[in-house]
Amino acid sequence: MRIVAGSAKGRALQGPKPSSGHIRPTADRVRETLFNMLGQFLDGQAVLDLYAGTGALGLEALSRGAGRVVLVDQDREAQGLCRLNTDALGFASQVAILAQPVARALETLGKKGEKFELVFADPPYAARVVPTVLEALAASAVVSPGGTVVVEHDKREEAPEAHAGFTREDQRKFGDTLVSFYRAP
Repeated sequence: MRIVAGSAKGRALQGPKPSSGHIRPTADRVRETLFNMLGQFLDGQAVLDLYAGTGALGLEALSRGAGRVVLVDQDREAQGLCRLNTDALGFASQVAILAQPVARALETLGKKGEKFELVFADPPYAARVVPTVLEALAASAVVSPGGTVVVEHDKREEAPEAHAGFTREDQRKFGDTLVSFYRAP
């Protein structure tokens, strides 16, 4: 794994141990396509990376000009990888890591009045939680008006065209992975 573009282009990211079957990093090719669709540069945007794993999506966003990133993961190994990768890239001053389940983290961020222009959600495929994530995002009100939510999920999971106020604008398939792009009202 590596950072695909931006200020940290080509820098390696530490991945999970081979024996760690519960962390599934987003492939470089998928990240590159995602960011090509989102726009190459993020101009100081606030980014939220749910189920962060290695932090690759959020850190890629920082490399491409995001202003700050919040990485959320309840798994201890994932939290360690997020810290390790954040520090190795020199992004520590722009990153907050929340060691909480996603629902609790969204509640915490919502109570603080936090807003994000871009949200990534890459839950475990077996969880089948696309509607649940959209509902939690709507309830917490952390997505800025017109903000983008990108959900990576198993190709067998239906992602609704509209849910909890979010409208699906695009969807791309990468092998067994579907990536659904939603827009906030």
